[in-house]
Amino acid sequence: MSFILKSPLEVMQDIAYKAKSKRLEQNLTQQGLSVRSGVSLGTIKRFERFGEISLKSLIDIALTLGCMNDFEELFKDNQKPQSLFEKKSDQTRKRGTIK
Repeated sequence: MSFILKSPLEVMQDIAYKAKSKRLEQNLTQQGLSVRSGVSLGTIKRFERFGEISLKSLIDIALTLGCMNDFEELFKDNQKPQSLFEKKSDQTRKRGTIK
């Protein structure tokens, strides 16, 4: 089992850094990415600087940069049971129980 030892802020900044690197690999300016993605220039600047962005804008940017397949791995259900005696339920939960 692997543990990620990053804070949410560090994860946001890593995603922003990778997106900026991908933009530069494709020789796009922030303005060019803005025009192609439909995401405002200010949003792109804030994202690359602080990692803050809405999910919709992030998806629009990922689509423009050709990174949509990366979202397939997000929340992927590939966890194994903790022990041989633990049975994994085949049913998908419809609601949470913790308030």
